[in-house]
Amino acid sequence: MEAIEELYQLSDSMKQAAALLADEDVEENSSSKRSSTFLNVVAFGNVGSGKSAVLNSLIGHPILPTGENGITGAPISIDLQKDGSLSSKSIILQIDNKSQQVSARALRHSLQDRLSKSSSGKNRDEIYLKLRTSTAPPLKLIDLPGLDQRIMDESMVSDYAEHNDAILLVIVPAAQAPEIASSRALRLAKEYDGEGTRTVGLITKIDQAASEQKALAAVQALLLNQGPPKTVDIPWVALIGQSVSIASAQSGSENSLETTWRAESESLKSILTGTPLSKLGRIALVDTLAQQIRKRMKVRLPNLLSGLQGKSQIVQDELVRLGEQMVESAEGTRAIALELCREFEDKFLQHITTGEGSGWKIVASFEGNFPNRIKQLPIDRHFDLNNVKRIVLEADGYQPYLISPEKGLRSLIKGGVGAGERTSTSLC
Repeated sequence: MEAIEELYQLSDSMKQAAALLADEDVEENSSSKRSSTFLNVVAFGNVGSGKSAVLNSLIGHPILPTGENGITGAPISIDLQKDGSLSSKSIILQIDNKSQQVSARALRHSLQDRLSKSSSGKNRDEIYLKLRTSTAPPLKLIDLPGLDQRIMDESMVSDYAEHNDAILLVIVPAAQAPEIASSRALRLAKEYDGEGTRTVGLITKIDQAASEQKALAAVQALLLNQGPPKTVDIPWVALIGQSVSIASAQSGSENSLETTWRAESESLKSILTGTPLSKLGRIALVDTLAQQIRKRMKVRLPNLLSGLQGKSQIVQDELVRLGEQMVESAEGTRAIALELCREFEDKFLQHITTGEGSGWKIVASFEGNFPNRIKQLPIDRHFDLNNVKRIVLEADGYQPYLISPEKGLRSLIKGGVGAGERTSTSLC
């Protein structure tokens, strides 16, 4: 679990760097249900391969329907956020800006109802859930319908699998391991990830094939990277049928889930003797996913760093052009200030001449509204000789020996300027 949590902050930083290079707003992108976070895991396989059970194991809660009543009839996207303050039994469902505590059973039944409608052809759109738990790694899990269903076509797979930052989780039951070379899930993984740098293979239901020596031999060959040529560059992990008996595990203490996961690894080791623990169980699966995510980050990191260095150099060059010399001397500061003033004047005149930006508004104001407003000013009445005499006489009273025309003149000017200010304000 810690392996992926350590990658979470780096993933977020890389997402912000990618948005910066694309001149995008990372906050706007974060609202997308399929944002590029390097933490997307797309699970696909045939009906009955155990996809939903595997994802339940990763979540730590039996949320996704399994068995005969749990056939996935539409893509299910579960956006997980780890919250260490919650108990291992708590699930918080987030809808918009609201949070609501729910039970795994209620979520499972709700999904069953929606999937039954999907199977009847009423709705096959993606089902999206955003959850907070203390048991799940911070991943975005996508459970696709079985590849052998009629609704599953190549376009639906490509919608999720073609994204360069999505880990492809190929799920194959142990009984089908001997025929892994003909697996459609493996073929699609190779189609979208030829080099195997973002694919993880998962062999499920080991316990159900414990008595089939041919199947176990094929499973061990895959786990030891000794299987068919098209499988050797993919890391493989083995799980038991329901992967984790989540319901019974959660009835105990806070540590019961981790105890059960470790017991699962030991049980698998007793069946697949000689196989390292790093290939067995839910804990191994999380660590393997983390390794593949790290590989994807390493592939993208050089390009991101190169792009950021280029952006940084552009900013540095612009800073030098705009005023780095200001700190060197007073003469340099004045020279830069005058240069900026000239640039501003040139740009302003360009906008006035061409109408770029809001330049046309300024021109329209001075050529249209401004002359009309000037004509509306009561200039003639304000500076009428009788009005001027009255204002001058009233400025200091009516005693002839105290008359000071300066104050009256100032009053006249103030009145005229005030009228002009009101005109200019109305224009703005």
